[in-house]
Amino acid sequence: MNDTVVHVDHLSKHFRILNRREGLGGAIRDLFSADYKTVRAVDDISFDIQAGEIVGYIGPNGAGKSTTIKMMTGVLKPSDGTLLVSGNEPYANRRRNAQTMGVVFGQRTQLWWDLPVIESFRILKEIYRVDDATYEKHLGMFNELVDLKALYSQPVRKLSLGQRMLCDITASFLHNPRIVFLDEPSIGLDVSVKSKIRSVIRELNRAQRTTIILTTHDLGDVEALCRRIIIIDKGKIIYDGPIGKVTALFGAYRTLKVQIHNYKEGTSDQLEAALGARFGGDAAIAVEHTETGWTDVTVNQDQVPLFDVLRFVMETLPIKDVRIVEISMENVVQQIYDGALK
Repeated sequence: MNDTVVHVDHLSKHFRILNRREGLGGAIRDLFSADYKTVRAVDDISFDIQAGEIVGYIGPNGAGKSTTIKMMTGVLKPSDGTLLVSGNEPYANRRRNAQTMGVVFGQRTQLWWDLPVIESFRILKEIYRVDDATYEKHLGMFNELVDLKALYSQPVRKLSLGQRMLCDITASFLHNPRIVFLDEPSIGLDVSVKSKIRSVIRELNRAQRTTIILTTHDLGDVEALCRRIIIIDKGKIIYDGPIGKVTALFGAYRTLKVQIHNYKEGTSDQLEAALGARFGGDAAIAVEHTETGWTDVTVNQDQVPLFDVLRFVMETLPIKDVRIVEISMENVVQQIYDGALK
């Protein structure tokens, strides 16, 4: 018996976008313009996802992740190719397909802002026609995992971000969907809440064999939950396979974020050259000054201790603040393009 929940075959989504001109005159001329360009947001991708899998669908901003998810949930119709979710074309009958899937968006909520949490759950129970036994079973499971009952009487607008995410995840599983899409479920959360959300997702997948597709920039989430990842960039899949192969290569990488007093243009290039001279060209993968005012130094700890790099940077430059984070998704993608997985 075929247990494929998601079947994607040569799937593409293209958008025609007007090449706009600047200024008022340009805006007027654009009204009569036929100067369009085609953006290939998703470009000829193929994969299958089996029942019960937790798959990380990851990539940098603008890679095509959200466009793919929107096609899977029926919001967008593909330009070309085949897409089946639970054997159905998601865009052909969105109401029927909504019964088989759940969605969580980290920056949005499906709960009613001014109502107590339990009232939102009851409304969703009626919308999805969930029977009493299933409804009580699922709420009981969440109460056992994270003591959700303590939040029932709270209006959604008074919940913390972590509490709201737990409630949104509960809401997405209430109708026992076959597949759930989680888009940045732990964005902006502290470590303890992240750990709790990961435990909930893992237990729901184990207990109900729910297929989960996780999109996130947090490699910690992916490593904790997924055995398989699909990496997409510029609309094309550049890796589909076990996460172990990726973490073996990139698990030792860390990004040292520093704020430099009176930063001047060119300081990042000078720092990269100094690090290369001190530790060798492979120790500091890149030094980049970001728009947020931080300078990022990415280090392979298998080749040089992070503490040595930190000490060198602090001795070389006037440092105002320091943070250490995991390697960014953009860096992972760049390393793959440079042949790291080969």
